[in-house]
Amino acid sequence: MPLKYISYIFLSVCLVSCQSTGSGSSDKKVAVPDSILGATVKDQKSEIIHDTAFVNLKTLSADFVYEMRYASNNNFLNKKVYSCDNCLLRYRVAKALISANDKLLKQNLRIKLFDCFRPVSVQRKMWKIMPDSRYVANPNKNGSVHNRGAAVDLTIVDSIGKELDMGTGFDHFGKEAHHDYIDFKEEVISNRKLLKSTMKNAGFNSIKTEWWHYQLGKKADYPISTTAICED
Repeated sequence: MPLKYISYIFLSVCLVSCQSTGSGSSDKKVAVPDSILGATVKDQKSEIIHDTAFVNLKTLSADFVYEMRYASNNNFLNKKVYSCDNCLLRYRVAKALISANDKLLKQNLRIKLFDCFRPVSVQRKMWKIMPDSRYVANPNKNGSVHNRGAAVDLTIVDSIGKELDMGTGFDHFGKEAHHDYIDFKEEVISNRKLLKSTMKNAGFNSIKTEWWHYQLGKKADYPISTTAICED
């Protein structure tokens, strides 16, 4: 018997078996392995979430610290440009970030977030003030990974919420923020190495000029999104 007919018979038997398992209870759902779903997973409510969908990180984990800078006046724009402090990310990115944070929690440390998904409208405001592609991606040339929901700006805090010394503050536009700048005391170098190794092990990539910026994948992996940070 040809192989394709054997495969067809096997698949038919499997389908009948699954349907029989669910009979007699209209509210039961047949469990489908994630490997069959492909780029989707099931949450606790058995709803399918695509790994490219946007999620609010706060709904997935309560273990992060937030200081969403652009939802305040404490940023290089000197004004609030987000109307709320949500951290939106692609589901795949959020899960990888939770994995990184879980490693730090075992050391009585955790991740503190400064920025996540960033609308292109905000990217344009940033570019107007800092038109330097080393620090701000040009919104007129394919934008930022932030505009795609696949990048985060962050640091590490200790058990009482104090930031580890990284040598400079967030959004320091100078050589001191670069990964290859080593004119620091050993504590700073060690803290940066810890952040970088933790994020790398979770699948994130860094960029040369900002110790706080990490992204999962490349720009080509996701389109620029018009998702709204805040619900109406």
